[in-house]
Amino acid sequence: MDETPIGRLVFLLATAAAILGGAALVAVTAVTVISVIGRAFIPLGLGAIAGDVELVQAGILFAVCSFLPWCHLERGHALVAIVTDKFPVRVSALLEALWDMFMLVAAAFIAWRFWSGLVDKFGNHESTFILRIPIWIAYAAGLVGLAIFLIVALYCVVRSANNAVAHEPVKPLSGGGE
Repeated sequence: MDETPIGRLVFLLATAAAILGGAALVAVTAVTVISVIGRAFIPLGLGAIAGDVELVQAGILFAVCSFLPWCHLERGHALVAIVTDKFPVRVSALLEALWDMFMLVAAAFIAWRFWSGLVDKFGNHESTFILRIPIWIAYAAGLVGLAIFLIVALYCVVRSANNAVAHEPVKPLSGGGE
């Protein structure tokens, strides 16, 4: 792991986002299970959780956005390692820097479009059909993960550029990824 203050902060942000995303998935799973069990016992007076689909959609949106920073920091994205492993270290390091620049552009684009969607949903006062929860809240929650993704992507560009200059490929922080 990068032991610089910036490296530790980025690692902490990505870890916290991933843990919160995991908690959201646990909550979504619980809502789904309880709702399905409730449907099974409709004859006994039970039923589904009102707005369960809306809650699941918002939770999954948050989880996906929260997992992106950790995935990128750990090099968890799909790579064509069968090809790139054959390249010299110098070429691999340059490809990693190029890949990180592309991810920075992608992260910035996604965050920008999410921000635009948040502003649109907020301005239109759009809400979910059953629970009447303002949709902008889900966008804002997702934007938190995307902001961290943008920070991680910028950090990774600097990290991989430094490694490209030193001719060293980037290794995952916790032994995962590649």
